[in-house]
Formats: sequence, C-alpha cells, structure tokens
Amino acid sequence: MFGSIGMPELILIFIVALLVFGPKKLPELGKSLGRGLAEFKRASDDLKKTIEDEIEQGKHEAEAVKKQVADVRSTIDPTAPAAPRPAPEAAPQGPEGSVPRADSPIRPA
Repeated sequence: MFGSIGMPELILIFIVALLVFGPKKLPELGKSLGRGLAEFKRASDDLKKTIEDEIEQGKHEAEAVKKQVADVRSTIDPTAPAAPRPAPEAAPQGPEGSVPRADSPIRPA
C-alpha cells in the first residue's frame, strides 16, 4: 500500500508523531492532513478534466478547419475531390534503374 514502507515503519512513525505533537494535537493534525490531501486530489482531478476538455476542443477545431479547407478547395476547383488528394506516384525508372534526366538523349522504352 505504501510502497517499501512496512507495518513496523508505520508504527514507528506514529509513535514519533505522538511524542512530538502529543495526544491532543495529533487528531487535529490528522484532520488537517486529510483535508489537504482531499483538496489536492480535487485540484488534480479538476486540472485533468480541464486538460482533457482542451484536447477535445482542439480536435473539434481541427475538424472544423479541415471542413473549411475542403469547402474552399471545392469552391476554387469544382472538379477536385472533397478528400485530400493522394501522393503522386514515383517517377519512371531509366534503363539501369536510374531516373532519366530531362536533357538526356536516351529515352526509356
């Protein structure tokens, strides 16, 4: 539960805390420690939720931008597909597997 801290270590810590703070202050200290941990957990959960909400909002904004780009693309070129165009195919290979140069007199067959 507490990692490498076993039961004997916990008992020793409790006895030292009892001697240092006394039997009257120890319950108050425990309550304030519990409140602090609860507040920390609440704040960390709130931060986690805020980050998740921001990520979702970013995803929705990205989708909206993609739609706008597709709409503008279709307005500019009505024959263009709504989806992004595929990458161009590889250049044709020359006789020995090399790409022919534009000024080369040898043309591939």
